[in-house]
Amino acid sequence: MDEIDKKILIELQSNARLTNQELADRVALSPSPCLRRVRELEKKGIIRGYHASVDQEACGLPINVFVLVKLEKPTEENMRDFEHHIALIDEVIECFLMTGNHDYLLHVVSESLKSYEQFIRKELTRLPNIASIESSFAFGQVKRKTKLPVR
Repeated sequence: MDEIDKKILIELQSNARLTNQELADRVALSPSPCLRRVRELEKKGIIRGYHASVDQEACGLPINVFVLVKLEKPTEENMRDFEHHIALIDEVIECFLMTGNHDYLLHVVSESLKSYEQFIRKELTRLPNIASIESSFAFGQVKRKTKLPVR
């Protein structure tokens, strides 16, 4: 990636709805080369998609829970099985493979404490090979950033 590609990424992270002409103007290119560069960034998987930023509370999901999961045996097969199941659960919006005492960190959103309890009882505890689950509830969000510091 050169400096122009980085400028394109910075601009698109700020506003993915820019027209190609607007983007080209902001990065000092003509429209055709600008579009070629965007398509190349998409083809390489650097730009993976375009998304709307949605207000979590307005959607009725005010609860953020960070869940540490430890597998009984973190074998490759058990990990692959767990990751497959987690990918199918809508309430889990992020899942990280971790080092240390736990194998995974999940970011779960929920309507209420009661609905989170149902999620634990009916979804998470039914997954195979889980040794432990620890939940931490967020009081509030201090910072949320969707832009990567492209340098």
